[in-house]
Amino acid sequence: MEELIALRQYIEEKNYIKALELVSELEEMSKEDKLNKIYSYSVILLVHLIKQEAEKRTTRSWDVSINNSVREIKRTNKRRKSGGCYANRDELIETIDEAFEAAIERAALEAFEGRHDSDELKQMIDVKQVKETALTLINFN
Repeated sequence: MEELIALRQYIEEKNYIKALELVSELEEMSKEDKLNKIYSYSVILLVHLIKQEAEKRTTRSWDVSINNSVREIKRTNKRRKSGGCYANRDELIETIDEAFEAAIERAALEAFEGRHDSDELKQMIDVKQVKETALTLINFN
């Protein structure tokens, strides 16, 4: 809210350089918020893809969670008015890479009734394939 008050003030003062700088900051803040949401949904997506890969099975619950995560990632990433996406392919790959560590730790608690730690679980799966599957599902292959 403070930013909007400052923006109004800059415009009223005809200080357009400061106003444009603030607009850039607001755009960056908005993008960071979108990337944080994409990260959160990516963790959920990856948890279930890891469990599927490790346990060589799926459940309806996992499938629903995967579908919901993919839908929310796509929805969050879509620019409504201007078209395009907030996160480009490289940013999405980076987000998936960052989310993977949190996902493997969580999946270790859930897969095989928690009998394996994250390092053991990582050895049971093809990490690259899991990440590629995530990207393919969200159409960034």
